[in-house]
Amino acid sequence: MTIHLSVLRCGSCEPLKAGFHATALGLVAIMGVYNAAAWLARREKHLAVNALLYTALTAWEQQHVAHHLAALRHAQEDLIASQAPAPPADAPAVPQNVAA
Repeated sequence: MTIHLSVLRCGSCEPLKAGFHATALGLVAIMGVYNAAAWLARREKHLAVNALLYTALTAWEQQHVAHHLAALRHAQEDLIASQAPAPPADAPAVPQNVAA
């Protein structure tokens, strides 16, 4: 069984994906801060483990957000480049790397 959803393709629906991962990033960061503060107050082992896990998840989600933002920037640069006016056909070519 093959599913063809546009959201599953790389470069498609990037604002949605970035928003989803940014929301997850916010949640895991808050949960990590809470668990770290609770561990400092109560020194229970499971709180320390939770704080470490949420810290790792925060780094993981930050990488996902950065990936999707980079894809958005790349798509925007491609759009700008495709909309740039082409030089007139009768314009002289600008020489490059001319030795003096």
